[in-house]
Amino acid sequence: MRRREKPDRDLDWRRLDIEQRLLFSGGKYTRVNGFLSGLIGIALAVAFYSVLMLTPLAKTTFGQVFLDRGPTQHAVVLLFFWSLIILAFKRLKLGVQRRALDVRVLPEEPGFVISPSTVDRVLQRLREVTDDPRHFMVLNRVEVALSNLRNLGRVGDVEEILRSQASQDESQMETSYALLQGFVWAIPVLGFIGTVLGLSQAIGSFTAVLGSGDDVSAITGALGKVTAGLATAFDTTLVALIAALTIQLLVVMTKKSEEEFLDEAMEHGIRTIVGRLRLEPSAEGG
Repeated sequence: MRRREKPDRDLDWRRLDIEQRLLFSGGKYTRVNGFLSGLIGIALAVAFYSVLMLTPLAKTTFGQVFLDRGPTQHAVVLLFFWSLIILAFKRLKLGVQRRALDVRVLPEEPGFVISPSTVDRVLQRLREVTDDPRHFMVLNRVEVALSNLRNLGRVGDVEEILRSQASQDESQMETSYALLQGFVWAIPVLGFIGTVLGLSQAIGSFTAVLGSGDDVSAITGALGKVTAGLATAFDTTLVALIAALTIQLLVVMTKKSEEEFLDEAMEHGIRTIVGRLRLEPSAEGG
């Protein structure tokens, strides 16, 4: 028996989506698989600390900031790399979604219009250009609108469906940033926890020396520990704030790109569907 070959398509989500290519379940549209991004984030954090420990960087001020400042610093680094991977994946997935804007979903016929009698041709065209229109935001909107066209009586109803889909897609886009927003909140908190721990250890050791006697040399040594504790506390906060600021700026830029794409997708739907929609005489008479 001859093996049936898969047809070549303009958009093959299983081939284009980065998570699918890595043999993981791909998130819808620009939503990122949290488990996969977490695994890669852990791997990058381990690689980062391996480089610090196995190179002369371990003896530098930079290396000491990450190696000698307690466990909260390690957690900050992990969340930082995890966030970077999520943002990188969202950028790649957004690029895949944008490709749907350039795909022709209407038959290449002069004067072709969309009506209840021609809907099936357009839906068939959708399945020819992609493996599944539901994986692409723009094509999913077209499919939903046309699938309901037979039950509609006015052009405004089709446009209303497209706007309803746009609202749902916007809401989904917002929720896809929930994990990142949690990380942006958690990273500074971890820095402040490191500050409190550092100050607590430094003050605790200094208090113990003060209670042991009036030895000036002992007090002077304790002051040195306090200074070291303050350095640990402030370094932890500094790294956390820089990491949080970096992630927040990248989130803003990525979110802006997604919002621009949502506007383009809405314009595409209005131009492609509503602008080519014509009701048949029987429908108008009904």
